[in-house]
Amino acid sequence: MDYSKERELICMKYGAPLVESPENFKVGISRNVKDGLWPINGLRHLVEGNTTGWYIWAGEDFSTDPDFFIPLHVKHLEEWCPMVLKYLSLAPGWRFLVAEKYEDVWEDKSLLEL
Repeated sequence: MDYSKERELICMKYGAPLVESPENFKVGISRNVKDGLWPINGLRHLVEGNTTGWYIWAGEDFSTDPDFFIPLHVKHLEEWCPMVLKYLSLAPGWRFLVAEKYEDVWEDKSLLEL
């Protein structure tokens, strides 16, 4: 499915620059995203190599365990968690938090300092 229009609308809604996440690039994602746990969180660092800079996880807790995130191509997010696909053109330095009837998107410039 093509999410380009939805991605453009999200960037316009929040005044964020649009930076694509090609489907052959990778995100870092926690396995618990597939468990139906809320909320779904995402943050974007700078694009590097064949990675989008996105890290996506579920729940209130963020783990620093080195195995918490696994690499996953953007094209596989359709199976894992399609609701996040419309946020993936938010530029590096942006975050989102979504739940069943809740959406928050904001800029976090500290993500660019790492």
